[in-house]
Amino acid sequence: MAQELPDHFDWALVKSFLAVLDAGSLTGAARRLGAQQPTLSRHVTELEAQLGAPLFERTGRGLTPTAAALAIADAARSMQDGAQALTRGLSKSRDQTTGTVRITTSEVAAVWLMPPVIAALQQLEPGIEVELVATNALNNLLRREADIALRMVRPMQNSLIAKKLGEIAIVAAAHRDYLARAGTPRSARDLLQHRLIGYDLDDTMIRGFAAQGVALSRQQFVLRTDHQVAYGRMVEAGAGIGFVAAYNIGHWPGVVRVLPELPIPALPCWLAVHREIRGNRLVRRVFDFLAEAVPAELARLQGM
Repeated sequence: MAQELPDHFDWALVKSFLAVLDAGSLTGAARRLGAQQPTLSRHVTELEAQLGAPLFERTGRGLTPTAAALAIADAARSMQDGAQALTRGLSKSRDQTTGTVRITTSEVAAVWLMPPVIAALQQLEPGIEVELVATNALNNLLRREADIALRMVRPMQNSLIAKKLGEIAIVAAAHRDYLARAGTPRSARDLLQHRLIGYDLDDTMIRGFAAQGVALSRQQFVLRTDHQVAYGRMVEAGAGIGFVAAYNIGHWPGVVRVLPELPIPALPCWLAVHREIRGNRLVRRVFDFLAEAVPAELARLQGM
């Protein structure tokens, strides 16, 4: 019956033992492993101490295995096979693009921008499962609630790696039915005569108009909501004039741009990932795909 190896020991000892056993000498084993002879000799000595028996005898032709060495050889080779299988499994796991990646973005981008991009990713990488988190919160990556974030503001945290994908044009827009009823504005001042759709608690739009020399109060936005998808749906329904991402308009039949000369600052589009998981091959694959696919989709939609 083959002798059992001890329960607690360093795998390197067995690896060195098998190399010496197969090579028949410390020199040959060192050459095979790319190690130093003193290291191999020390490993064999440590294993002999744990087993309480000598493993090799020195002869003129090198090292001859003892009965104890032959007794543990099968168990040692089984352990070596297991270690090699583990290494192959880890290597295969690293090479495979399978698993789940969680992507977070704004509500508007999740509804109107990302679905075609994710569909294209699924066709190219069917082994990747995608979880899309639609939220306007900016702290998902820091709290590890998502792997990748697509945001319309530049991430400032040092723990994040970010790449700018482009600019998102913001335009004034209304449905043709509304314009047929209320007329088409010819200047920014004409907006004061129209039903404007604005935000409720967010004063970004008011501050933006003030910077352009147009003073608007909250009350002049007769329709107000901070829910971005509902905001866009009111524009689509012909409720008034709103200010939306240009890539939305292609999804809303009958909605057209108005006042194209109105100088509305564009929003930057950033792709971000936590620094610690950027090296993950699966996350890296999705990050790289989005870095190419999102700008292409933006260009397609904004060019409509």
